[in-house]
Amino acid sequence: MPHVKARDGTQLYVKQWGDGRPVILIHGWPLSADSWDPQAMALANAGFRAIAYDRRGFGRSDQPWNGYDYDTLADDLADVMQETVATGDAALVGFSMGGGEVARYMSRHGGKGVTRAALVSSVVPYMLQTDDNPDGVPEAQLQQIAAGIKRDRPAFFRTFFNDFFGVGYISSPVSDGVLDWAWGLAMQAGLRPTLACADAFGHTDFRPDLPAFRVPTLIIHGTGDKTVPIDISARQAAKHIANAQLIEYDGAPHGLFVTECDRLSQDLLGFLSTGAASAGVTREAALTG
Repeated sequence: MPHVKARDGTQLYVKQWGDGRPVILIHGWPLSADSWDPQAMALANAGFRAIAYDRRGFGRSDQPWNGYDYDTLADDLADVMQETVATGDAALVGFSMGGGEVARYMSRHGGKGVTRAALVSSVVPYMLQTDDNPDGVPEAQLQQIAAGIKRDRPAFFRTFFNDFFGVGYISSPVSDGVLDWAWGLAMQAGLRPTLACADAFGHTDFRPDLPAFRVPTLIIHGTGDKTVPIDISARQAAKHIANAQLIEYDGAPHGLFVTECDRLSQDLLGFLSTGAASAGVTREAALTG
């Protein structure tokens, strides 16, 4: 089943590895399901069924003009779960923008079939700076992102992935090959989806969705994340999601699926195998260095 047809007819590319309890992996902006490959392999080898799909507009999925709001994206997730028969004892794992799909699925679809959730470097609960979210990202900064993409998308993403993976003037936690690979994934996406999804994750308020998390939830975030700063995201989400465990990776950047690859895989496996959040720290941070 390489593709699933969403309810509006959009074809979504899906890959499934392994057998066992389903774990749906939702990628970040502006990448594709392939960004989850190391974690998907670890899950499959541990007896889970890893399901990863390309968000509409990205990777090998269709690029329709519409449907880049979180209600539609959550419906896409529901359709993938239905068509892959992942509707019972399932776990949702959302990276960055993908965390928003997890949150909106939990509220819009009542968390149907989900028994575990994980938010990795997630944009939840709210990115935008407003009067009631004063530490958020200023609107002008979000507009600069859109302007940079419109002006020269290839050049924009060359720079973007430096912060994404924590590349500095002196040292880098990733190779040039990783940067080239991520850039190639980004360039698979259409211009319209790239801009529309940036607008969606920058302006969608997920705070009303947080009470819908009624399952053990693992939150993982790097303290050195410059793309989605931890203070406005993970630490706030952990305060307002009941039965949540926050693990902070000291000094780590945004792209944890590469820079902290093995550690992330092990933390996800530990959580999925033992339900660590249900027996662990509730609504407070479990700090790890």
